[in-house]
Amino acid sequence: MTPPPWKVGELAGRTGMSVRALHHYDEIGLLVPSLRTPAGHRLYDRADVERLQQIQSLRLMGIALDEIRRLLDGAVPTARQVIRMHLARLQEQIAEQTRLAERLTTLARYLDETEHVTVDELCRRIEATTKMEQYFTPEQLAVLTERRTAVGAERAQQVRAEWAEIIPKVRTAIDGGVDPTAPEILAIARRWRALVHEFTGGDPAIARAVQTMYEHEAPTIQRVHGPVPTPDMFPYMARAFAALEE
Repeated sequence: MTPPPWKVGELAGRTGMSVRALHHYDEIGLLVPSLRTPAGHRLYDRADVERLQQIQSLRLMGIALDEIRRLLDGAVPTARQVIRMHLARLQEQIAEQTRLAERLTTLARYLDETEHVTVDELCRRIEATTKMEQYFTPEQLAVLTERRTAVGAERAQQVRAEWAEIIPKVRTAIDGGVDPTAPEILAIARRWRALVHEFTGGDPAIARAVQTMYEHEAPTIQRVHGPVPTPDMFPYMARAFAALEE
């Protein structure tokens, strides 16, 4: 094998790289040829070839070119830091893909249970699901997924039916000026609290996230899932919950 220096075409042919890619590496400062011919043509010496091998190895790890350049040029403290940064990014991507798989599974189940679904209805459901997920941490979403699995489809349908009964009753009570400590509201409060506990597994942080979600996204969620608590219901029911503790 002819030793370097090599012209760009020779290096491309021996390494399987394209001339265009090597030119790009040169342009972004990732692999700048150390030598030039009198006519100005690029020439790569042995150190350049070694650097190219390092670049290709790091690319196999999925590390971005700008991070590779900073690493090889000593702009970051250690190679370990780069690997940890990349690992963290991969873990985020895996978590996102897991959430996407769960979302698609839920949508597939919905389609299986519904005879006729228009594209508009499907898009509204996707929008509502996406907005709902914005209010929970990845760990909380994992808990909610476990809860849905544990509860099962039949019980989930029963819970939706219960909320569809409870929410209008609370609305009627608020509009009618009914005292939240009245016996009929306290009975509703017990059912409300039990349903929240069943959904959240008794996690107060998840319960707070659910409340925040409804306070901000109630119209969007209601278009898809039916009656949901509106912002004015929470302080009203809070008085009922407090009365239950007395």
